[in-house]
Amino acid sequence: MSKTLYAEFTVKPGSEARVAEMMLELTEHVSQEPGNVLFLPYTREENPRDYFVFEVYRDEAAFQDHIRADYGSRFNAELARHIEGEGSELTWLLPVE
Repeated sequence: MSKTLYAEFTVKPGSEARVAEMMLELTEHVSQEPGNVLFLPYTREENPRDYFVFEVYRDEAAFQDHIRADYGSRFNAELARHIEGEGSELTWLLPVE
């Protein structure tokens, strides 16, 4: 079964350009992972500091490979300094059957 999640976070004022650059770099890496099906980052039209990322991985093993990737660890460590709150809010999703 695929592993699907929705992540959201809000960027601190002044960090918008850096986080946008980071997201583009991360998207390039993640989209090359063999088990990645989708990795789609968005910002809210009326507040571009609000980010939403829709992620789908082939299965749990593919998601674990994603979590272990060194570029993801570097991304998350730097992102923590640029966002409000404790970190990204993750919502795990299941398909409607």
